[in-house]
Amino acid sequence: MAAKRAKAGEGLPIRMLHDRVLVSLENEGERKSGGGILIPATAAVGKRLSWAGVVATGPSVRQVEVGDRVLFDAEDRHEVDLQSKDYVLLRERDIHAIAARRVEEDGTTGLYL
Repeated sequence: MAAKRAKAGEGLPIRMLHDRVLVSLENEGERKSGGGILIPATAAVGKRLSWAGVVATGPSVRQVEVGDRVLFDAEDRHEVDLQSKDYVLLRERDIHAIAARRVEEDGTTGLYL
């Protein structure tokens, strides 16, 4: 099976191997609470999971596709810089959840077996 590459528009010079997933972080800075209160990035909060968009996947990745949003522990990440943009390299088993329209359709649990 051929490795799934980055979207054509991004033109990343990379091919992922094995069960690796390359993601682009979403708004790491300030957040807003449900009530509209602005929470600065420097605020001390408990352990938080992070959302990121999948940019590329390796050939052994089974549940995640390019374009999905994934939830992962920010402490279990490895950062990489490609063409002056920061990305995070993860293993598929380190991903806690997938947010994509197709998830509702196929009814899979997303468990890593």
